[in-house]
Amino acid sequence: MLTPIAHTPADGCSPPHLLDEHLRKVGELAASFAAPAWADWARQAGRWHDLGKYDPAFQDYIRRDSGYEAHLLDGQPSHPSHSLAGAQHALLTQPKFGRLLAYLIAGHHTGLPDGPAEYQGAASLSHRLAQGPQALADALRADIPADLLAATPLTLNPQAIGGKDGLHLWLRLVFSCLVDADFLDSEAYFQPEQAQQRRPPPDLADLRARLDAYLADKHAHAAPSAVNSVRADVLRQCREQAQQPPGCYTLTVPTGGGKTLSSLAFALEHALAHGKRRVIYAIPYTSIIEQTAEVFRAALGDDAVLEHHSSLDVEHETVHSRLAAENWDASVIVTTNVQLFESLFAARTSRCRKLHRLVDSVIVLDEAQLLPIPYLQPLLDALRLLTEHYGVTLLLCTATQPALHTRSNSFGHIQLRGLDARRAIIQREAQLYQQLARVRLHLPADLDARQSWADIARQISQHPSVLVIVNTRRHCRELHALLPDGTFHLSALMCAEHRSQQIADIRQRLARGEPVRVVSTTLIEAGVDVDFPVVFRALAGLDSIAQAAGRCNREGRLPHGDVHVFVPPDPSPLGWQRAAEEAARTVLGQCGADALAPDAMQRYFNHYYGKAGQAGFDREGLHALLTQHAGQGEIFFRTAAERMRLIDNTHTVAVIVPYTRQDGEHCRDSHALRRRLQAGEMHRDLLRQLQRFTVSLPQPQFERLRRAGELEEIYRDIWWVKNDVMYDEKRGLLVGEIEAANPEQLLC
Repeated sequence: MLTPIAHTPADGCSPPHLLDEHLRKVGELAASFAAPAWADWARQAGRWHDLGKYDPAFQDYIRRDSGYEAHLLDGQPSHPSHSLAGAQHALLTQPKFGRLLAYLIAGHHTGLPDGPAEYQGAASLSHRLAQGPQALADALRADIPADLLAATPLTLNPQAIGGKDGLHLWLRLVFSCLVDADFLDSEAYFQPEQAQQRRPPPDLADLRARLDAYLADKHAHAAPSAVNSVRADVLRQCREQAQQPPGCYTLTVPTGGGKTLSSLAFALEHALAHGKRRVIYAIPYTSIIEQTAEVFRAALGDDAVLEHHSSLDVEHETVHSRLAAENWDASVIVTTNVQLFESLFAARTSRCRKLHRLVDSVIVLDEAQLLPIPYLQPLLDALRLLTEHYGVTLLLCTATQPALHTRSNSFGHIQLRGLDARRAIIQREAQLYQQLARVRLHLPADLDARQSWADIARQISQHPSVLVIVNTRRHCRELHALLPDGTFHLSALMCAEHRSQQIADIRQRLARGEPVRVVSTTLIEAGVDVDFPVVFRALAGLDSIAQAAGRCNREGRLPHGDVHVFVPPDPSPLGWQRAAEEAARTVLGQCGADALAPDAMQRYFNHYYGKAGQAGFDREGLHALLTQHAGQGEIFFRTAAERMRLIDNTHTVAVIVPYTRQDGEHCRDSHALRRRLQAGEMHRDLLRQLQRFTVSLPQPQFERLRRAGELEEIYRDIWWVKNDVMYDEKRGLLVGEIEAANPEQLLC
């Protein structure tokens, strides 16, 4: 018989990838990724994941159908499954834990399956394992080495993983070790040049030295001021508290207090003090993530920061960063809440692959108050498991710390299992708030009396330099039309390239001391470093009002800035935004101009969670899907993953808009990118560049434009706005009144 092979070369000339060798290497590599307590699980899964390839019929098939794509298409039409034999072998030789191993092995290409067949039918583990006995019998017709078939005695301490409630996360972590090892060993065979380009990430001690030097230089050149003195004290406290034991920390610093670099200093100091492997910085908004990554690159160097999100500017992407993004093999990762949290509940191999990198890391959640209410319970449960069982230190970083403690109703029933063991880095938060108080808050006489846009526009027009923040795209467009010529407009109806150009222009004008008026949706509110003397904010959540206040007199150059809250003509959209507005109205009425103080903010979050939580902190029932029958080894992995959607993309469609950005000698033009795509050029880099020119539309709005003939499908499911006049250089895409149902600034 021919020697069994795992893969056939795409060129048909190179030596084949031997199956025995592949299984041993994947087993050892997976074990090296795993924590010592479960390394044997990862090794066992690695050695058994491709047992089905020993089937003589599969050997005939794989010698005919070569290449990397064939390797990935397990069990799809015209591609026989090779994963069921190993899953069946696990059931027979590991009677106590075989079903758990079977999840990993059966899903190593197609993703973690549901156990029961209730939702996924034939795709479930139970249904697929019915074919397992024959698959194993076919594989055993070959002469498989005894060491590969041998069953290592496995142990599992339920308390070490959080009991049955933690089983799903632990299995994903072991699965992550398996699939990353399988990808890497297959890559080493199919793409050896690419595999050689992977390199170890920079040492954390070196990164801390770079940060120290950067901060020392920044301090030496900073003008003496009360604000800079406070920032230095925040940095000092972060460095001191970094020596404390691992766990859950809060960093509550008013906007402008330097929390971005101070939180990075804490993370690096803490990682080195306690043997953590990497720092992961998760951020909710496009505007923040791009800016934060720039700040970190300036401090640490371009080679130190992996920026991983769907809207990445390809100028910041290198071969090494693309490879590292696949499995987060980096020292400092700047990513999104969507990437982090949807991966924690993922079933797909590509999403799960990086999860083992979370173990023994420092995770910083920036703008922690923006954790989505409908998923708050499963998110907090996952974060608690990571901190209690996987060596993760969690830092909740925000200007408005949410009330994430355990909540009970009047009958004593727990409504929210919170993060109760939190340690505050800033010891006197109220005093810090007073030190950084740079604005006066002005409220309308009647918080229930709605104002017309014309009246609001007249008030705004009295100020030569002013920032106005509203709640929806439609409000932004309507108010902008009533303001003086030259007023900037910012909303997600403008593509990322357009917004970036506008924000850069706004900053330059402010730096030159020129008058500038801006009306914006909430995309400017958190993390965008602009400094206006006057800010107007439409009534919204109190945390949003506080974020808006952070754009006012940010550097403390004035005795005080002025923040005006106004009541727009109609309320916020239904759901969590309406609940936030109602909670803010209550606290503003009680606290008046002191409503931004820490005690008022805690009162607000208690009201807000009380209102928003009435619809449930686990809207999709993820906890039950993942834990209710976990004691019997029955977990709905795939169904839970499908329901965990922080952004409901099923109701929106992204369209590419006609826009050209000219930056000196550099020109970025969506027309040129479209022509390349239509000429047959299709690759990841081109799609990433095109993504910077997209606008997301609600499905009804998209359908209206498509029926009107305004859109052209330039590639399968890739749509282009045909008429250049539909994209305005000031306001972006000119569409009707349908509002997006999602927070517009979130990204994948």
